[in-house]
Amino acid sequence: MIVVMSREATQDQAERVDALLREKGVRPVFGATEGATVLIAEESGTRELASAVQAAGGVDRVVLVPGALRLTSRHYSPQNTRVAVGGPGGVIIGGKEFAVIAGPCAVENQQQMTTVVDAVVAGGAVMLRGGAFKPRTSPYSFQGLGVAGLALLAEQRSRTGLPVVTEVVTPEDVERVAEESDMLQIGTRNMQNFGLLREAGRSGRPVLLKRGMSATVEEWLLAAEYLMHMGNGDVVLCERGIRSYERSTRFTLDLSAVAEAKRLTHLPVVVDPSHSTGRPHLVGPMSLAAAACGADGLLIDVHTDAAAALCDGAQALDGDRFAALVDQLKPVVEAVGRSLVQPRTPYLTQV
Repeated sequence: MIVVMSREATQDQAERVDALLREKGVRPVFGATEGATVLIAEESGTRELASAVQAAGGVDRVVLVPGALRLTSRHYSPQNTRVAVGGPGGVIIGGKEFAVIAGPCAVENQQQMTTVVDAVVAGGAVMLRGGAFKPRTSPYSFQGLGVAGLALLAEQRSRTGLPVVTEVVTPEDVERVAEESDMLQIGTRNMQNFGLLREAGRSGRPVLLKRGMSATVEEWLLAAEYLMHMGNGDVVLCERGIRSYERSTRFTLDLSAVAEAKRLTHLPVVVDPSHSTGRPHLVGPMSLAAAACGADGLLIDVHTDAAAALCDGAQALDGDRFAALVDQLKPVVEAVGRSLVQPRTPYLTQV
């Protein structure tokens, strides 16, 4: 059950609704959404209780939601959410347009960033991805440049106008990363880092939430609930492959999860074909399949010198292959009633 208070409701009115629910055995948790207080309970509630609560002072609406999902559920919000990244004139994810986000897996140095960003801009990307903080399986692998990497990302954003998405790995870093980026990424290893999710939810920045490599669709959406419960409705889900017995690919890209998530939730869903397959020759086919099955965009690794990359170079496309893929995407997204997000800055039209 979800009780949405009106924006003019007082704290006293919210507490009275809380008391009414608890009298009936429903234990709500206070949250916020779209500037209003919400009371969210794991219990589904009954129509009789919903009618009684609706009549209480300060209540805007009561939503009875079956199952485990609450704010992410289409029962709560039947219309597709559109997430704006980069402020006015930025990129919209989740509308009729299909967004292509690209860049290196990791920020390495200024020269690398400039050449890669020029390549992805020329190829048709409308957002830049790049990792400054890199949680790696091995402690001996390159862990990213940290704050210095954030500065390089900010420099490219200033130079090109592309909004930036980058990963944050600890709650303590959320504020700093939010200052230097347009969207926070929660990686697969941190999908259930609940302290991090809460801080990201408070950040005021849109969040890209990658599916945990061993997470169910429900667990993925419940992680998004943590973000939304903190008042952040600008959440984009990312399918990046799950762990399975198959070894011919890095992970198993679960496109059925994309279609299922689109059925269950109003949140946009994008696909990372690079980390999921780990094979550049599979990035193209899986990108086309993702567009066909209803994804709202792609997150693609691009590197102009993949052999020398400090992180995941084996899965990266070069600039020419990336541009060719974007051209191949156009008829596919049009076939499902969409179009590619078009460049919106002067720089993007000059490269």
